[in-house]
Amino acid sequence: MSRVVSFSTDNEFADNLENLIEKSGYKNRSRFLRDASLYFADLQQRGELVNMQDDEIIEGHLIVYYQHLHGVENKLMDIRHSLELDVSSYNHSCLKHSHTCVDIIQAIGSAVKFRNIIEKLQNTPHVNKISFITAPIRDEGCC
Repeated sequence: MSRVVSFSTDNEFADNLENLIEKSGYKNRSRFLRDASLYFADLQQRGELVNMQDDEIIEGHLIVYYQHLHGVENKLMDIRHSLELDVSSYNHSCLKHSHTCVDIIQAIGSAVKFRNIIEKLQNTPHVNKISFITAPIRDEGCC
């Protein structure tokens, strides 16, 4: 079920809205505004990982790009089997075009635990890039 929600804005924003939607890859104005609102609200409520309270419980995906055969796999295995995070799922892929391995760890834990793990990985040789994407806040839903 959907419902129409309207809002007022200045003329310049209104004139540029369609261009902003298109440049963002959206084809539907309502979905763009919904997603932008949810993202902004989440950012305002919890902030970036670096600024979250240490004991804030969060869930999301830790994405690690690295060169294997240098011991990084062992460090990732240690993280998966430690009690620092509750790991829900784990995936490994070889990216042939970029000659890089990528591991995706879906987990839940405190903000400080995620920050500590990211810091350890950032200081590990042959780790190329680390990203963390928090799951959105929802009071109810499918799961």
